[in-house]
Amino acid sequence: MARTRTSLWAFVLVLAAFPAPRPAEAAPATYTNPVSAGTVDTFPDPTTIKAKDGKWYAYGTTNPIFNSRGETGEHVLPMMSSTDLVHWTYAGDVFALTAQPSWWPAGTRTWAPDIRYFNNGYHLTYALSGGGIGLVTSPNPAGPWTDRGEIVPPASGCPSGTIDQAMFTDTDGSYLYWGSYDTICVSRMNTDGTALTGAVTQVGHGRRMEGGFVVHRAGYYYLFYSDAGCCDGAFSGYTVKVGRATSPLGPFRTPTGVALTDLTSKDGIVLAGTGHGWVGPGHNAIATDLSGQDWLVYHAIPQANPDFPPVTGANGVTLNLTRRPLMIDRLDWIGGWPVVRAGAGPSATAQTAPVTTWTVGSDFNTSAAGFTGSWSLADGRITTSTAGNELSSASVTGDIRLEGDVRGAATGLAYGGVTAWLDSVSHRLVVDGPVAGAAALPANFNYQSWHTLVLSRRGTALTVSVSADRLLEDTATVTLNLPATFTGGKIGAVSRSGAGDADNLGAAPLYTPVTQRVANPQVGTLLPAYTDEFGGTTAAWTWVRPDAAATVTGGNLVWPTEAGDIALGSNNAGVLLRAAPPGPFMVETKVQFDGVRGNQQAGLVLYDNDDRFVKLAHSVLPLSGFANTFLQQTEFTKEDTRASNGAVTSGPMFGGPAPSTLWLRLLYRDGVARMASSRDGVTWDWGGAWTLARPAALKIGLVAMGGTGATARFDYVRTYAVG
Repeated sequence: MARTRTSLWAFVLVLAAFPAPRPAEAAPATYTNPVSAGTVDTFPDPTTIKAKDGKWYAYGTTNPIFNSRGETGEHVLPMMSSTDLVHWTYAGDVFALTAQPSWWPAGTRTWAPDIRYFNNGYHLTYALSGGGIGLVTSPNPAGPWTDRGEIVPPASGCPSGTIDQAMFTDTDGSYLYWGSYDTICVSRMNTDGTALTGAVTQVGHGRRMEGGFVVHRAGYYYLFYSDAGCCDGAFSGYTVKVGRATSPLGPFRTPTGVALTDLTSKDGIVLAGTGHGWVGPGHNAIATDLSGQDWLVYHAIPQANPDFPPVTGANGVTLNLTRRPLMIDRLDWIGGWPVVRAGAGPSATAQTAPVTTWTVGSDFNTSAAGFTGSWSLADGRITTSTAGNELSSASVTGDIRLEGDVRGAATGLAYGGVTAWLDSVSHRLVVDGPVAGAAALPANFNYQSWHTLVLSRRGTALTVSVSADRLLEDTATVTLNLPATFTGGKIGAVSRSGAGDADNLGAAPLYTPVTQRVANPQVGTLLPAYTDEFGGTTAAWTWVRPDAAATVTGGNLVWPTEAGDIALGSNNAGVLLRAAPPGPFMVETKVQFDGVRGNQQAGLVLYDNDDRFVKLAHSVLPLSGFANTFLQQTEFTKEDTRASNGAVTSGPMFGGPAPSTLWLRLLYRDGVARMASSRDGVTWDWGGAWTLARPAALKIGLVAMGGTGATARFDYVRTYAVG
């Protein structure tokens, strides 16, 4: 097309600014977040890939990555590389600040890149801040990149922002997911991955829902997304959630069966802030280490130092931005659902590092030592022109994961007596040896493009899969049972017929899955002095701005919603308060609420004053992009003074679904308030946490506000001691 060009000069200009690369380091035993520390100051909206050169690469949103070194501007889609997912080296920018494409609208900043590999090249999509999705391609993971222009216009057919895109390749072709504030959409793509070709399908609605990322695992398609605010410093409530489906087009549902298109907040929390160092974790991708363990790759905000000083944006405008460095944490799959660190949240201490070295294997960058056979070393890979094997000198046993990048008409991997290869004649992934099986490959499968073959053995179960880029989007899978007598053996590359290439081939012990979530908080002894069943007097309560419409009737506190609010400077709604216990506690209420218009809400508060509190409420909020359409939300909001500028600031996060009868809990301990909600009073959806240092006179409270016309019926307020 007319605007296609190679941004080589951008690449050269960026290289000139590189800091010195780090020396090679041994694979670490542990890591501490953020893993980008010491390399860049911030790396929002990260995406990752293990490239065909054997390294992992990460790509981030345009941001002031070197602010601490005195730079006052931004880098446009910065890149980093790593050999171990822990130590990262700056690898330049996709576009130099002075070499941006002429077709970009004035004032554009670029956000949220997504990286994929297929047909011998890397496809990096990115979003324009004003809406629209662009594409660059390269045969190399760090460029130079060729500009392919805009592949999705701002008016995309999705009733939300045309940003936050992610590709996904399935057995029947590629899909693109995109959308922000408040809808995620999907459409099929053409075979080149350069345009949408199918109908636009809405697959999710949610307040500030964005950052969709899809993987396929064990028969399900999982749509990860983030909701609430991404970028408001210590008041960012970003939370990663998930739904799953049996089709890439949905319908996606949460663990409790709520459709992602339902007009309510959702359960299915994968990762939320815990109040212990990191705020607003979100906008995730996924990486898989050499043991097969998955890792959530995401950004989060350092609670102690969340805000940059004003910087000059890539669009020439002075911006107030939030630090969002690169984080990784173990992603567990428990009961068919993903959750970070079994539910423990973002790590703030040293953790076991990803497995990034093989027990037996080679990247063939300099030699093929440890392997023998009929293949030869050439250009950082091993290659053959005829049928034959290249096997390791050493053997592997036990539960293992073997992987290798292969290409060729009948090229694959060997493991003991098992051979798995990509057969261009039968168009199948074929497994032969002591067990045999096959799975169809897509009709347009490119045998001359690199693909990653993976053989995983756990006990006698053998799973063989193939993908283009190791991003949990396998295009064929074979599952077999090995004989009990099979012990393992040598690994290597195999060509069943003709020429073939192999690279990055090795085996490591298979990861041990985590199968049990961390325990949810439990209530202790009921504290009668801080409890009210609303059976009569409310003498223990006091008012801020009394509302005579609130009455105790039939064992309920019945409170019609007021026109006012306590958000930011409004502070004109009533708040019903009573003292909180002196130690850790959990407060619970049951509320029936019939709100139907925007901003009506009713729920609990932990209150210091009108400008310092946390609120957990059933709230009614508008759905962006739809007229007169509202979401029923479990909203958990913090309001306090912003440390960087002294301004009173408010930020929400969202919990589980909000039906007309909703149970709410707030756990308060050590200056941290954590929320939970329930639809039956028995099973609880535990969500994220806000910090709120305990004031001299912390109070428990109730509110019913945000607009007249609805009524809240509080059944009780019960307060419990907790350990």
